[in-house]
Amino acid sequence: MEEIILIVLGLAVGSFLNVVIYRLPLDLSIVKPRSQCPSCKTQIKFYDNFPVISYIFLLGKCRNCKTHISIMYPLVELFTGFSFWFAYRSFHEISMVYVGVTIIFLCLILALALIDLMHQILPFELTIGGAILILIYSFVNPTLTPLNAIGSAFGSAALFAAIYFFYIKIRKIEGLGQGDIWLMLLLGGFLGVNKLVIAVLLASFSGLLVGLFFIIFKKKNLKFALPFGTFLGLGSYLSLFWGEQIFKFIQSISLSIYK
Repeated sequence: MEEIILIVLGLAVGSFLNVVIYRLPLDLSIVKPRSQCPSCKTQIKFYDNFPVISYIFLLGKCRNCKTHISIMYPLVELFTGFSFWFAYRSFHEISMVYVGVTIIFLCLILALALIDLMHQILPFELTIGGAILILIYSFVNPTLTPLNAIGSAFGSAALFAAIYFFYIKIRKIEGLGQGDIWLMLLLGGFLGVNKLVIAVLLASFSGLLVGLFFIIFKKKNLKFALPFGTFLGLGSYLSLFWGEQIFKFIQSISLSIYK
């Protein structure tokens, strides 16, 4: 029963995340007005605002203007519902408080990843606000010591800041955005050293693959900007659940090579 409740709650929170993802980069209130059609601006009736179900019932169109609504909306709702359930299944034996904070962390990185993908910005409200919450929690986090969490957060942010200033001062381009620096506070504070290393490796590898795809098939050059925050979000999601296993696998390979 708890899992069903969490899935339904996740679907509802996913609907709210859609509002955050759409409005926050535009400096619009995420509280009012009520949800409306992005095209004709007609307010959506409550019976047309049920997560996923309404999208299916309306065939992905606005009831008023019949404009197609992006498939992203139900996908975000479904993915959020899945994440709520998966966080519970993976971590409920640690504590329900940890599950709750994990869910908040997942909502933050999902919103940030999609905002960066669409707008190439990482809003301070989510990065710094989330980092403050996570760093406060680090003092009672049962999976990390405060030293590990705080060291990972500020150490990784300092490293990214150094990379940022290196590109600005030496190469006269932005190799990273400032938002990525603040994002590392959030990621490092919750993942800790080992999982953060894996998250960054996964982000770098996936970013490299996507970059190569655009260079080879879309004829982009090496200055083509990719939203690294999106890849950090993906890497962090994977590392949160499987980072320790991946870290141990890499360690075992390294040991076997140097034997």
